[in-house]
Amino acid sequence: MKKYLSYAFVVLGAVCWGFIGVFNRLLGEAGVGMQNRVFVRNFPSFVLLTVVFALCRREVFHVKVKHLPIFMASGLFSILTLSWVYFNCQMACSLAVAAILLYLAPSMVVLMSAALWKTPITRRKAAALLLALLGCALVSGLAGGKLTASWSGLAYGVASAFCYATYTIFAHYGLARYDSYTMIYWTFFFAGLGSLLFLDWNALAPALATPAGIGSAAGLVLVATVLPYLFYTKGLEGVEGGKAAIIANIEPVTAALLGVVLFQEVLSLWVLLGIICVLGGVMLLAGDDKKEAVHHGEA
Repeated sequence: MKKYLSYAFVVLGAVCWGFIGVFNRLLGEAGVGMQNRVFVRNFPSFVLLTVVFALCRREVFHVKVKHLPIFMASGLFSILTLSWVYFNCQMACSLAVAAILLYLAPSMVVLMSAALWKTPITRRKAAALLLALLGCALVSGLAGGKLTASWSGLAYGVASAFCYATYTIFAHYGLARYDSYTMIYWTFFFAGLGSLLFLDWNALAPALATPAGIGSAAGLVLVATVLPYLFYTKGLEGVEGGKAAIIANIEPVTAALLGVVLFQEVLSLWVLLGIICVLGGVMLLAGDDKKEAVHHGEA
């Protein structure tokens, strides 16, 4: 695959992820409750991935039983729980604030890696952590003396970042044994089955009977879930991980712009400064990862 196509796939994946908040809110307006939205994102995505991989990549179905706990943890916590807390954050905060709080995840990965695997915290990583904390303070409005969201919304945002960060931790163990598509499929296998616990069919059926409901549900599954995972994973075949992480910064920018255009949200100076700080921290971490790869002869 040509290099520019790999970059295009990464960009498409990041842009698609930026639409999560749009379809989440549209589902809410269509009368779909929060728990049913968790089901709508995860179970149909699992079914669709099963069909896709059955047609073109059947090897993903073959895993050892002893490794299932890895996928169960990533599915139930990193995807299913993430869906619930992130959807709540997007309803309590602007899409810009919700997206940038989610991007505290790379900094949390640094701390988790240091605790689990004794990965050293370099000066670059320390600077990135400080930028992330400053960005969080600015985005939340604490630095400006005026909160941009409720305390519950901010708590949901930090929780979503933590859940998002755990996927990297679980993937560390899963990808040591299987390829990325297998990791994605079995993660959604457990997330999809787990989402059945959130289903209230009597409340969901009337909403899905409307054009707005079925259209928003299809958008959440196809545009904001299945396609971005497939695009991003395909792009990683030709793009170094650190560069892909930088390109993925398009996601919160996309979410912020969609919030302004579609929901008339206002980007204050504090939020803009916070976005710059958090994204700057992510870029520092990506640069640090690239240096480590070169040092270990992986570039």
